[in-house]
Amino acid sequence: MANSKKSLHVKTGDRVIVTAGKDKGKQGNIKKAIPSEGQVIVEGVNMITKATKANPAYGIQGGLIKKEAPLDSSNVMIVCPACEKATRIAHKIVDGKKVRVCKKCGESLDV
Repeated sequence: MANSKKSLHVKTGDRVIVTAGKDKGKQGNIKKAIPSEGQVIVEGVNMITKATKANPAYGIQGGLIKKEAPLDSSNVMIVCPACEKATRIAHKIVDGKKVRVCKKCGESLDV
């Protein structure tokens, strides 16, 4: 999918639960959404160890660092702030704006 924007069901800052993979069941907030790849980066989930080379010109220390790797957006499910349950989302038009709503309780997910 080169240079095509894919629409994601989650946004940066949403609280999500991982539904598949090694971190299944973990919850976290979305740090970054990458729509072109269809991926998201979730805080504290899908951690990898990366070796970095020292660069004194920029003050970068070498060594092993732990960081979050991207996760496919289909492997996360949004957690409704109102009912505290993992849910799918629906879209409704409210005051001329398209908003995301919880399928379980009907509460708006967009603040």
